[in-house]
Amino acid sequence: MAGFAPGGLATGIGSLPYLEPGQALPLIFSHLPQIPHWPQLPRRGGREGFVFQFLNPLLAAGLLSIEDGRAFFDDSHPAWPERLTDFYTTYLAAEAGDEKALQAFAFPREAAAGFYAFLDYIRSHGTGEAHYFKGHLAGPLTIAFQLKNRAGRLAYYEEQLRELVVKTLAMHALWQAKTLAGAGRPAIIFVDEPAVSVYGQSNYITVTRQMIRDDLNAVFEAVRRAGALTGVHSCAAVDWSLLTGCDLDIINLDAYNFGASLFPYARELNAFLQQGGVLAWGVVPTAEEAYCEDANSLLKRLSGYWDGLCRRGVDRGLLQRQAIITPACGTGLLPGELAGRIYALNREVAHKVQKGEI
Repeated sequence: MAGFAPGGLATGIGSLPYLEPGQALPLIFSHLPQIPHWPQLPRRGGREGFVFQFLNPLLAAGLLSIEDGRAFFDDSHPAWPERLTDFYTTYLAAEAGDEKALQAFAFPREAAAGFYAFLDYIRSHGTGEAHYFKGHLAGPLTIAFQLKNRAGRLAYYEEQLRELVVKTLAMHALWQAKTLAGAGRPAIIFVDEPAVSVYGQSNYITVTRQMIRDDLNAVFEAVRRAGALTGVHSCAAVDWSLLTGCDLDIINLDAYNFGASLFPYARELNAFLQQGGVLAWGVVPTAEEAYCEDANSLLKRLSGYWDGLCRRGVDRGLLQRQAIITPACGTGLLPGELAGRIYALNREVAHKVQKGEI
């Protein structure tokens, strides 16, 4: 993290509400020129979802099956042990540095049109003002709580299945970080992990801090091997000390709705920032409220959160130096006009933070 002081640079979360990458890329590069991200396009259909984008190696190995539109681990199949052996042979080769094996963890081209269009755009237009290229993937907790085996058990509670999810995501994250860096700028990889909010809830008492940290750190370690920066996006009020204790560079939150949730963790956040960590402030609402706000009103809201942290011992100059500005969440399910409004507001707020107007 040494030397990474973004000072209010802007980026986005990932998803946009368009059917074609050509609609998304001009918006991204005009409003987020210094940390552009590749666009995830969920309205293109199910192949843009997490199963095909990030877990395709498990489908290819026959470990993950799809029936009636539902994905599940087929761990009762007679060929499961052989399929498991084949998967781990590829995984271990990729982990050891075999580039051909690592390619098995790449996006299928038909499942990530925005990613490959992003690379094509850079090749044809150059890197421009970009300091970093931002990528993203769904997190292990979030995915493993959405997948089950044939018997109906959640993958997260089956150690072998959770490990398959984590290892697949780690190798995909390594591939994505290396591929983005190969386009000419260092990569930032966010793990989108909304399910981290289950920690501490009575219905999830078997989900421990150590389990969450170990799984996230396995992905972060792979990203760092590519020389990239690591981040987590969570769009709820969570126990932020859980994330400050992880081996990551950036914590991204929905600050518009949950900025005050940081206050009880001011001590941990102060230590995180002093060690070079960054807070990515999702202060631009990803809802109709964006039409009722302007850059000044959002800056006032952000300043209020900073005041609250300062009263609790966090240095304001440190907050400004170690800040990124983002929308509160992705915009993939919003009207296109609203997404454009959100990205324009995000650019304006970031510009004011960069000029020290906060």
